Amino acid sequence: MKKLLFICFTCLLSQWAMAQNGIIKGRVFDPVSNEPVPFVNVIIQGTTDGATTDIDGKYEISGLVPGLYNLQASFVGYKTRLIYEVEVKNARAAIIDIELEENAEVLEAVEIEADPFSKSQDSPVSLRRIGVNEIRRNPGGNRDISRAVQVLPGVASSPTFRNDIFIRGGAPSENRFYIDGIEVPVINHFSTQGSSGGPVGMINVDFVRDLDFYSGAFPANIGGNALSSVFDFKMKDGNPDKLRTNITIGSSDAGIAFDGSFSEKTSYLFSARYSYLQFLFRGIGLPFLPQYTDFQYKVKHKLNPKNTLTILGIGAIDNFTLNLEANETEEQQYLLDNIPVNEQWNYTQGFKFTNFRDNSYTNFIFSRNMLRNTAKKYFENDETDEGNKILDYASDEAENKLRVENIMRKNGFKITTGAAYELARYTNNTFNKISVGDSVFTVDYDSKLILHKWGLFGQVSKSFFSGRFTTSLGLRADGNNYSSEMANPFKQLSPRLSFSYLLTPDIGLNFNTGMYYQLPSYTTLGYRENGELVNKNNNLQYIRNRHLVGGIEYNGLQNARITVEGFYKLYDQYPFSVLQQVSLANLGGDFGVIGDEAVTSDSKGRAYGLEFLFQQKLFKGFYGILSYTLSWSEFEDLNGDFVPSSWDSRHIVNLVAGKKFNKGWEIGAKWRLSTASPYTPIDEATSSLIPVWDVNGLALPDYSQLNSARIGDAHQLDIRVDKKWSFPKWSFNLFLDIQNLYNNNPQLAPNLTVERDELGNPIINPDDPSRYLTKYLDNAANGTVLPSIGIIVEL
Repeated sequence: MKKLLFICFTCLLSQWAMAQNGIIKGRVFDPVSNEPVPFVNVIIQGTTDGATTDIDGKYEISGLVPGLYNLQASFVGYKTRLIYEVEVKNARAAIIDIELEENAEVLEAVEIEADPFSKSQDSPVSLRRIGVNEIRRNPGGNRDISRAVQVLPGVASSPTFRNDIFIRGGAPSENRFYIDGIEVPVINHFSTQGSSGGPVGMINVDFVRDLDFYSGAFPANIGGNALSSVFDFKMKDGNPDKLRTNITIGSSDAGIAFDGSFSEKTSYLFSARYSYLQFLFRGIGLPFLPQYTDFQYKVKHKLNPKNTLTILGIGAIDNFTLNLEANETEEQQYLLDNIPVNEQWNYTQGFKFTNFRDNSYTNFIFSRNMLRNTAKKYFENDETDEGNKILDYASDEAENKLRVENIMRKNGFKITTGAAYELARYTNNTFNKISVGDSVFTVDYDSKLILHKWGLFGQVSKSFFSGRFTTSLGLRADGNNYSSEMANPFKQLSPRLSFSYLLTPDIGLNFNTGMYYQLPSYTTLGYRENGELVNKNNNLQYIRNRHLVGGIEYNGLQNARITVEGFYKLYDQYPFSVLQQVSLANLGGDFGVIGDEAVTSDSKGRAYGLEFLFQQKLFKGFYGILSYTLSWSEFEDLNGDFVPSSWDSRHIVNLVAGKKFNKGWEIGAKWRLSTASPYTPIDEATSSLIPVWDVNGLALPDYSQLNSARIGDAHQLDIRVDKKWSFPKWSFNLFLDIQNLYNNNPQLAPNLTVERDELGNPIINPDDPSRYLTKYLDNAANGTVLPSIGIIVEL
């Protein structure tokens, strides 16, 4: 009898969870004027189920089984729009507001077929759009945006646990990030100052609507100060119906998020997350203990139909301490010798006011961001004696930014114009014992830098011949008061030209060329010796990069496309280290600080390659990506010869495939291959010198052999399984994620350490008392199967 009751209860629960109570609703509007578009047909792709918008542009589709749906919105005289993977649950309505752009080339009553991968007029090439569900379900991605983009062509990554991404042979410092038009310099915890990477992402994926990822053809309004990529995140608005609470518990952190509205005109999003990695790492005996906390929020207020105000914030607190009790193995002692204690926090606070008119709108964007980074290191981690101090570093970077941009559509033209101003404040207090060759000396200085920056930009785009040919011409000029060279905006004049031509309705040719500039990092701008800005005296300049991109695409498949693109990038004016004799373009893929030294602006480089992409959006429950990149990345060495850069991964292959089943089940897999990346061999003779080792605690690279060796090929298989239950008042998601399923152990660059006696003291070389005895440690990356289980509860 009990067994029969259990079976009946299970059947009832299953029917309850899959009841047809799901709703999709929202508003269809013109993104230029913000006016509603009535009489639009909004249907579930592949069916006749749908609704028509009313006079206010509102629609509602009800009676849906929980799951994922593709929406199609169409109306005469407008470009048909496809919205992929709208998630429907019983507990709440899916609010999907749809921007429908007027089609100036086709105004007569003809049927316009939907383009599943509609392109931007400004950037018809090297633009990939990623939806929130593609980020959430990415196997091995841990719901991290930086890891989700690694499957795209042209994107290389480190085989370690960090989030550094190298776009088309460029350094991780060459990427820029925007959220709802507001620049956010830091999106990773434990960020490398002077670069952009880190081990854990900060952005709450549940707040993301979609992401525009540019690896070229940067729009003029947000394409300043970027050399390799621009990430443009679009956040959703808060739920106008009722408060939703989302609780996420994973293997490394737990978070809570709120999604609702204060009134009919004001919505909000808020989330906070706290990690417990430090407890896990201590339990398994690791010598370092990371701990992070982050928050994010968005408030949107509709003053009236023509004016909106968006307030956005994101920030993090990161602490990196040492577990001195974990010192039993050589590997533990090696890490304790060279890892500093690090504290870091950052935030971005932004305001965007948008004013809509009949055929244009203007954004007024003001933001402030700040990064504080401190690090300390003592010899043998003995803080009781100040004489043991090796490193004591404290730095602040604060920026206040104002950007005004006007976007207008007239007679088929899209015209963007605007200006930007920025007030930056940088401070640095550095005490650092360093070695150069066999000499050890102390860098001890304070620096304060106030920088005024300015920029002007404009871009004009137009489609011709019934939309078959589209072209865009943009221009940007930037300057600042650091030096007379940098103050002249004509020295940083940045033109860009794109066009796209449809050979047939399904086959198109795309092209872009442009010249882009990026200001060197504050650590480089503010470096001082004897109170002087050394790099200003060295005639430091903006870094310059010239792009040439061309490609072909095929869109004749259902919800899928195939693209092939070739690219060539030419760098010059890159900072070159005076002491280390290496281009800073090779640095930035590790923890620490980059650029805090004397440099000259005379390094050159180049990157070129070919990319292939097959992308299948959700269709009959299936989705997938197959990408391949063949590329070369080279920079000049100390002799002026082109050699492979640190980001020269010759072959990169990604395969992602997944299937959504009935009753809330989903399974996905990702396989990734990156062939041997270069590294610089160790200068063992210099590294083993007693004063040199005591200061560094690790080996020094021999830059006379820059990137002349390569690590092993890195490849791994990740899988993810999800089971979702959707109830009338709440939903529950249980997932299992397994990284490196077949336990691959790619060989990394070797680590050099000193031999120690029974008490743990370094052993002096009996044949040369000026040196320690050294030995090499095996160094494999992620050589373990890493399973994780998580739950997500939405109330």
